[in-house]
Amino acid sequence: MIARLALFLAMLLAAVPAAAGISTGKLDDLGIVQSRYADPRKVTVWLPASYRPGGPRHSVLYMHDGQNLFDPETGFGGMEWKIDEVLGRLIAQNKVRPTIVVAIWNTPKRLREYVPSKAFRRLPPAYMERVRGLYGGDPLSDGYLKFIVRELKPRIDRAYQVRTGRSDTAIMGSSMGALISLYAISEYPHVFGGAGMVSTHWPLMIPPEGKTLSDSDYETVSSAFERYLAPSLPSPRTHRLYFDHGSETLDAVYARYQMRIDRVVARRGYRLGRNWISRNFPGQAHNEISWASRVEIPLRFLLPPRKGAHGR
Repeated sequence: MIARLALFLAMLLAAVPAAAGISTGKLDDLGIVQSRYADPRKVTVWLPASYRPGGPRHSVLYMHDGQNLFDPETGFGGMEWKIDEVLGRLIAQNKVRPTIVVAIWNTPKRLREYVPSKAFRRLPPAYMERVRGLYGGDPLSDGYLKFIVRELKPRIDRAYQVRTGRSDTAIMGSSMGALISLYAISEYPHVFGGAGMVSTHWPLMIPPEGKTLSDSDYETVSSAFERYLAPSLPSPRTHRLYFDHGSETLDAVYARYQMRIDRVVARRGYRLGRNWISRNFPGQAHNEISWASRVEIPLRFLLPPRKGAHGR
């Protein structure tokens, strides 16, 4: 799995149909969605059994790498997050608020779209060139987020029976998708009230098989993220942040990066267990099987049941 991020570069835009193998709820296929700010991409929307037109309004969870969420037929390496099974069960059990999922599929420019541009610009020039070489060019994340915030979200708000405020809008992803989720809530704190960062790929680079990155690499990248996040993290009074990582394959290099970011989050005023979670899962790897096994935790944290609400 160490080469996983590089392999994503070869994934084609719409080589497979929309996921058809969901276990519960309904999947709407929006087709290839055009944008003024980013390349076109497929978007699908999962609606739980609790959703009906004209019925109670639902919260919205935006997720990246949308082809990996519901069906192994479209998922990376034949794996999936099982979002429909897990979130459908949690809604039925009243453990999370009723929520729809907007699944944004990736494109061949995935790495460039998911790397936070403002953190990238805090790297030394020589290190920027290394990242550009691996990713195929400069970051495109600012345009990708404009697509979500200025085009996709208004479309979802018009088309579905949803709550549109910050407290009912969350964003989540894994690996590079975790980085863009953190960038989204930092750049658009008025839009997103919670962000889930699963197996966050802090190093940006990919270490050689069986090895770790150098101390110099660690300091260069982690300090760039620290300088960006320290003044940019949203207010702990109004936002929730979830981070995690495993201990195997690519996740094995994440722990010390995450500890440094945790210090930044704590200095911002976040309190563990209240508006912030940072978890380590020993034995878990960098893949959808591991993420599916623990996705209930961020879902319950980011989308807790609404006290005393009646769906409106």
